[in-house]
Amino acid sequence: MGNISNVKIDPELSSLIRPLQPEEYEKLKESILAEGIRDPLVVWRGILVDGHHRYKIAQEYGLEFRTVEIDLPDKEAAKEWIITNQLGRRNLTPMEASYYRGKLYESRKLSRGGDRKSKGQNVLLKTTAEKIAEEYGVTDKTIKRDAQFSQAVDKVAAEVGEEAKHAILTGKANIPKKDVEKLIEIKQKAPELVEPILRGEKPLTKAIQDVARIEVSEKIKEISTNEVKRPDGVFDVIVIDPPWPIEKIERDVAPNQVGLDYPTMTIEEIKALKIPCAEDCHVWLWTTQKYLPAAFEILKEWGLKYVCTFVWHKPGGFQPFGLPQYNCEFALYARLGAPKFVDLKDLKLCFDAPRTGHSEKPEVFYDMVRRVTIGRRLDMFNRRKIEGFETWGNEAK
Repeated sequence: MGNISNVKIDPELSSLIRPLQPEEYEKLKESILAEGIRDPLVVWRGILVDGHHRYKIAQEYGLEFRTVEIDLPDKEAAKEWIITNQLGRRNLTPMEASYYRGKLYESRKLSRGGDRKSKGQNVLLKTTAEKIAEEYGVTDKTIKRDAQFSQAVDKVAAEVGEEAKHAILTGKANIPKKDVEKLIEIKQKAPELVEPILRGEKPLTKAIQDVARIEVSEKIKEISTNEVKRPDGVFDVIVIDPPWPIEKIERDVAPNQVGLDYPTMTIEEIKALKIPCAEDCHVWLWTTQKYLPAAFEILKEWGLKYVCTFVWHKPGGFQPFGLPQYNCEFALYARLGAPKFVDLKDLKLCFDAPRTGHSEKPEVFYDMVRRVTIGRRLDMFNRRKIEGFETWGNEAK
């Protein structure tokens, strides 16, 4: 009969054993307490490689058991034996089967030194992936994807815990294969969300949105507490891109969109701004289709005279349901006094330019403004520093 003290547990090997569901473990325990441990535990060099759940129950209740030794050349062979044994189980979930196929692929590649050509011939033998694919009735591409998945799961197990690995493989946590490693990021940024995900109470997509929402809230709070940079004096040229009261539609699919990551202003708050114009001042007010009517009202409130509208033609853009694609933005040009352009060559109302970051205006626009105007220039509410312009805002660097 086996002696519990003579059986060794190797953490690396035991981590390859498929954990039983609570109800499975209880049924096994009930059977063992009624009939004893009938099948021998399998050991290699005294290390347990099969029968871990029976061994645990034997420890708990002081039960006798038998062991049988298997002859394997090294630990890598022992790992492969365990993995193959797990793949032989009939009650594996699709995720578990994928995980163990991936582990088998990595183990065989390591033990065989990769794929080789046949000796003396320029003929490539079947690859490890192809051989395993034939054994388990899948494609070699599936096997390679399985390997990527198993590596991701092991990484999550190391960073988040074995319970995360178990929840993923059993399907209790509904996490797509491609998104497994995102669980690590969630633990780092919002650890309180991990348990609801593992219990299957919160979909991963919702958790990702929650994390993004937390980050946006923190950023807005940080921006709001920054001291607003307000240059002294007045300006001859002003470009204004106010934080219009835009609301993003939250989505559960990529890119899991949440709200804007900067504080916005109401139309009334924008109207109440004091614009530091010189007696003769060029002003460009940026706006979109939605706020175009309000933009004209705002210019009047600021005491400016509307002149014309510059149009930025963008490659692509948002298309509302049943409406044309919104592939342009507007810079309403207005004046205070009688400012003059210093260069009228190639000064056109419509211009093409690529899109960059959210709310970023194209550099060709600023090139144009620098070329056709002189004097002191101000860029209000821009989130980046523009050459030749002073800044006003709590985000500009």
